[in-house]
Amino acid sequence: MSKTEVFNRTLRDVPTSILNADREEHSKFRRALSHGFSDSAMRQQEAMIVKYIDLLLKRLHEECGEGKKKLNLEAWFNWTTFDIVGDLVFGQSFKCLENIDYHPWIEFIFSSVRFGAILVAMRYAGLDTLVQTIVKSGNVAVNRVRKYTDEMVRTRLAMEKDRDDLFEGIVKRREEWNISFQKLSSNAFILVLAGSETTATTLSGATYLLLTHPDILAKLSEEVRSSFSSADEINISSVGKLPYMLAVLNESLRMYPPVTSSLVRNVPPGGEQIAGQFIPGGTFVEIQHWSMNHSKENWKDPWAFDPQRFLATPEEAAKAGNNLEALQAFSVGPRNCIGRNLAYAEMRMIMARIVYDFDMKLADESQRWIERQKSYALWDRIPLYVHLTPVR
Repeated sequence: MSKTEVFNRTLRDVPTSILNADREEHSKFRRALSHGFSDSAMRQQEAMIVKYIDLLLKRLHEECGEGKKKLNLEAWFNWTTFDIVGDLVFGQSFKCLENIDYHPWIEFIFSSVRFGAILVAMRYAGLDTLVQTIVKSGNVAVNRVRKYTDEMVRTRLAMEKDRDDLFEGIVKRREEWNISFQKLSSNAFILVLAGSETTATTLSGATYLLLTHPDILAKLSEEVRSSFSSADEINISSVGKLPYMLAVLNESLRMYPPVTSSLVRNVPPGGEQIAGQFIPGGTFVEIQHWSMNHSKENWKDPWAFDPQRFLATPEEAAKAGNNLEALQAFSVGPRNCIGRNLAYAEMRMIMARIVYDFDMKLADESQRWIERQKSYALWDRIPLYVHLTPVR
């Protein structure tokens, strides 16, 4: 697989980023960005992250109406994660929580994701020439996303140096490595999309799965509420000591992976040996997270929501029919997700705060929430309506 070509890189006029760069350039991008995702950087960013989580809880208390009013938690999670990552990358919030609405840039992102999935399907069908023509002519949503991203990157570059956020590492090396503005903007777009959409998706999926399994929700509530005497005690360090919380999130990632398939790759001329089989050159290959996560070869009762499986040791899990290594929501190897630790920290803190503050009940119109969605590699999520009742 190491010699295969990243599918998107064969599209002309698409600036490279940490997502689709070749091995050498990817390594540079990753080194530049790694400090912003380190443990020390995350501690420095914690106060800013908590600020937005506090605002989320404040807004939910204002809006819930003692459980009488149903709230779309799918949107609230998205507003929170986009506000956080906007500040971490661009040095400015999208003000979604402040305005209780989506920023136009975010709405165009959703359109561009669907557009990208259609292009991938067309290339699978052998319509490469048509795809290149469409990309060159441009798409309204894609062009608007690029315009908004460029504007926010210019604002970020005008800020004081040594901001020590997710983007500072690559900004510092811009001149030394001759990184074009287009590549800066492309990396910023990927960081914002990967650092917000997938986290919000997992939180939404975990909430739905918990509300349709009240016994598991009760167990998680007991763990969270018995671990803290006040919400102020919930932070990056303390949520790392909640084993059942981590098991719930991992099982949610398995049942409802935020990215249903990995990057498509193109086998080079001459073919390659992949997973013990010879694959001819020109073949498109990918790893389907959804398929791996629901395969009986990897999991006992793969369609059952059972966080307990992630509390077992690898040996115990294997005896029970669960291959824990099959869950690779953040990928593996040199191209694994650089933001894994940040994502887990955000998800644990947000989920802990909500479970600590509220009792929850799924609204009737959100039954079968997962089954009614479409996926374009990323989920085209539908509203998740929940009744929230403050815990007294």
